Amino acid sequence: MGAVGVAGYLWRTRDRHLDDITPIEETRRYFVLVQWLVVFALALAVGLSFFTEQTAVWHMTAVRDSDFTPSNIVTFYMSYPLFAILGFGSYIYAMTRLPRFSKGASLPFAIFVVGTFMAIPNIGFNEWGHTGFWMDEGFASPLHWGFAFFGWMALGCFGVTLQILGRLRELLGEEGVRALARKG
Repeated sequence: MGAVGVAGYLWRTRDRHLDDITPIEETRRYFVLVQWLVVFALALAVGLSFFTEQTAVWHMTAVRDSDFTPSNIVTFYMSYPLFAILGFGSYIYAMTRLPRFSKGASLPFAIFVVGTFMAIPNIGFNEWGHTGFWMDEGFASPLHWGFAFFGWMALGCFGVTLQILGRLRELLGEEGVRALARKG
């Protein structure tokens, strides 16, 4: 519901005249997009390092768990949905606010966001499999392969970064890039 609300708000407040924005305004919007992506990355880092690892520790000590084990409540019902909301929101923001992203789908951005989102149905498949027919909680079991596969999709962030930096280089021009390099 949160992703639908964020996407609805971003769609409703979209800029309908993207061809008319100034380079300064477009640069500002790219910085806002980067802020979206930084918050998304922080949520991923905290959720995947603390909460998902806490679930792994639970498996090592208690062997079996359920969807409502304390560590799984935070992981499944708070962290992963937050990833989906922030990722989908950043994608919709880029499509509705930035001319470069509004002209077509960005493959790296789509891979990045879809990979993160697809961890949610993979959780359901994983829990269903462990409950129904594969009781072993070994981390190399086939029920866990989806997590690695969708985790690798996070590498799409590098493609998104290249798209953003390429456009910022065009907006700033050679002099702007040199000025930034001197100040660094």
